[in-house]
Amino acid sequence: MLVDTQRRSTVRALWTLMLGFFLGGVLTVVVERFLPASAARTFLTTSVEASAGPFSMDLVAVDFTLGPISIYLNVLTLVGIFLVALVARSWI
Repeated sequence: MLVDTQRRSTVRALWTLMLGFFLGGVLTVVVERFLPASAARTFLTTSVEASAGPFSMDLVAVDFTLGPISIYLNVLTLVGIFLVALVARSWI
């Protein structure tokens, strides 16, 4: 049985990133809500933003705009991606 491992690994990496970003966002919200104002909270929740867009496409029958798309990275987002990658590697 032939399996396209390149496609499967790409899909797995995209799912890992998406779930890791989600888990990192949840961890960030939890830390912002429950951790008192301190140097640790500032370190964990300070983020860097990367954005692109908006992208517009004007076709004859359809006109749509996508964006802007932003990604916020902080320490907890990286922790979330790492945890999801560990789980995905051990279970899948």
